[in-house]
Amino acid sequence: MQTRTVAITGASSGIGLAAAELFLNKGDRVYGLSRRPCPVDGVISIPVDITDEAAVAEAISGIVSETGGLDVLVCNAGCGISGAVEFTDIAEAKRQFDVNFFGAAACMKAALTPMREKRRGCIIITSSVAGVLPIPFQAYYSATKAALDALVLAAANEVRPYGIKICAVLPGDIRTGFTDARAKDDGGSEAYGALTRSVATMERDEKNGMPPSAIAKRMYALSKKKHPKPLSSVGVKYKLFCTLSKALPTRLTNRIVGMLYAKD
Repeated sequence: MQTRTVAITGASSGIGLAAAELFLNKGDRVYGLSRRPCPVDGVISIPVDITDEAAVAEAISGIVSETGGLDVLVCNAGCGISGAVEFTDIAEAKRQFDVNFFGAAACMKAALTPMREKRRGCIIITSSVAGVLPIPFQAYYSATKAALDALVLAAANEVRPYGIKICAVLPGDIRTGFTDARAKDDGGSEAYGALTRSVATMERDEKNGMPPSAIAKRMYALSKKKHPKPLSSVGVKYKLFCTLSKALPTRLTNRIVGMLYAKD
């Protein structure tokens, strides 16, 4: 079986680390693109800030020059902020998009040319159930994930003639360091009494969520499929949530989410 070349962003921790370890153990040649090195022996670490488009392009170009191509790209790097829309600094919201959306877009852009020339390749994006069911006081995070879903669906149709597969995994609550790393803005908590409780509930659910290995397994399975599902949630509960969001009226589903995360 031919060894594949795999690049994973955000490979130093969480889902990216679990994916790097799994793909490596399955026999792939794995490059970790992160600001910090991937701690897994055998993963080739390349220091990259994904908000630097030139650095991303240089890293992907270097991998292609060294190995002759890129078979799989996992765009996993991301960050989170929480807070009320009214009181969130727009500069922070833009930073959220720079990392979560434009960072992934830069990686995708850099990978598509060598994949198109080889007429094969797979790009997997880490999205979120929050992109389908936006969470109060995580509005900008949810918006970045909804934007990624749209990017995946549109780009998948563009590159299909070249044998390239693009899809996204939509995790729900996952136990990772992402929870503690979230930038929390409690501005306006006097006006929005639900803010503190909402964020605390969300973080409790995350800390009791699935292990990152569950998402890594789905990513690996998608990378091997000839026709992967464009948007793929993991876990019965989250599959049900996504299904209900399509079946029920938007006003009803949004009201239910509000009762869970924005009830004062």
